[in-house]
Order: sequence, then structure tokens, then C-alpha cells
Amino acid sequence: MKKSTLFIAALALGATTAFAQDLTSKKGEPILPEAGDYAIGVEASPFLNYFGNLFNGTQNNSFGGWNFTNGNMMITGKMFATETMAYRGMLRIGFGSTKVTTNVSDDLTAGEFKTDELKMSGNYIGLGGGLEWRRGKGRLQGYWGGMIMFGIGSNKDTYTYGNDITNTNNFPTTTDFSSYTGYPNQPVPGTRITEWKSGSQMDFGLRGFVGAEFFVLPKLSIGGEFGWGLMFSSMGASSTSTEFWDGVAGAKDEQTTEGGKWSMFGVDTDNNAFGLAPAAVLIHFHF
Repeated sequence: MKKSTLFIAALALGATTAFAQDLTSKKGEPILPEAGDYAIGVEASPFLNYFGNLFNGTQNNSFGGWNFTNGNMMITGKMFATETMAYRGMLRIGFGSTKVTTNVSDDLTAGEFKTDELKMSGNYIGLGGGLEWRRGKGRLQGYWGGMIMFGIGSNKDTYTYGNDITNTNNFPTTTDFSSYTGYPNQPVPGTRITEWKSGSQMDFGLRGFVGAEFFVLPKLSIGGEFGWGLMFSSMGASSTSTEFWDGVAGAKDEQTTEGGKWSMFGVDTDNNAFGLAPAAVLIHFHF
């Protein structure tokens, strides 16, 4: 009886030791995240496509890049409060502007030039946060939790022209900026855009999620998740200001018109949630 008890204890000790060894590398590095660890997530498809096609010799062998986990390009990360609970965060603070200048012939003085200018600016601010809990056996970890996400953004194009619209020059020489903006700044002859503003974009999400990840290397995991929750996106009406010669009034006139607007609402399952949530397949680097 004593021999049997000792034998069972030895097996249990051996199994415990093997399990412990499975959670550390040969160098003694912990494989699973620990309290105080941070993690950053990237979309896994470029990695999977690259390694999946590495040995075919002909197709899709180039590496696709380091991609964001969501369509709105928010950086996603985690901070582990304990081994089984983490805070999730998402962030994007983006402001940008581009200026394009071109020389055009001076309509009043032969051989002289004037300057047309286009300024394009845009911004997007995205925030998200939540909590994640996890459990698992060895390298395989399941997790679940919830998060809230919010984003706002807008764009604006401003034009200035060297040749003015006058009584004697109703159709001044003007640069075609459509290759930069994607739309003509002279929609009809004699009319040109002075300012275009997008509507204000707003995104909101309230989401629960469940997923699993496997730690293929110490502090390096690959996994995926699904979500369920409420998502709302809207875009306000754009506005376009134009200038033209008003023959009846005998003066240059300006006009502002509004474009359409849209909104989207849904409560459903997802794997990307209107571009706000993490993608379906993820890689996380822990440090």
C-alpha cells in the first residue's frame, strides 16, 4: 500500500514538473503572460500568408507588412494586472495636412505666372478600453471580456487661385487638382471649388468578446476572437463652396451646397465590428 501511494505521489510530482517545464522555455523564460506584462496586437494574416506560401517557390512569397488589427488604424494593446486579468486599450490620435502648389499662366500678363494652391487636412481620434479575463491549460488560453470604443474624424480641402474670376475673365486658367483629391475642382466651366469639408464622422461600439490564443513561443501568441454587441457609425453632411461669375448681378458670386449624410446601426455578432474592433486572427507580442 505504501509503495502504491509513493508511486502515485511520484507520478503526480512528475506530471506537475512536466507541466511547469512546459510553461517555461529551455532558458527558463516564462511562456505565458505575467502580472505587469504589456502586449501589443497585430493582424495575423500577413504572417500566415507568408509562412504558408514560403515553400511553394512561386506565389505570394513577399511579406505583406505589419498591419493594424482594425480598419480605423487604432493601436491595440493590453496591460496585465494579474496572470488572468488584463486591461485592454485602443488609441489613435491623427492629424495631418498636405499642401500642393502649381504655377499657371497669368491671364493678364503674357509670359508671367501665378500660383494655385491646394491644402488638404484631416484628423481622426479613436479611443477604446475594456477588461479581459482568461483561463487555460498550458499554452492554450481562452479569454473573454468587454470593451467600449469611440472615434471622431473629419477632412477639409481649401483652394486658392492665382487668376481671379472677373467680368473680362469668366473662365480663368486654373489647375486641375483632381489627381490629388479624386474629384474635379472645376465641376462645370466657369465654376471652381474654393472649399470642401467632409461631414463629421462618429463611431461608437459597445462589445463583448470571446476568443482563444496559443503561445507558440515565450510571450508570443496567435489566436482569434468573436464579438457581440452594439455598433453605430455616422457621417454628417459634407459641404462644397464654389465661386463663379454671376452675369446677371455683374459680380463674382459664391455658393455653398450640402451633400448627403449617412448612418449605420447594428446589434450583431462580429469579427471586426465596423472597423473598430480587433480582427478575427491576431498575433500578440508580450513584454
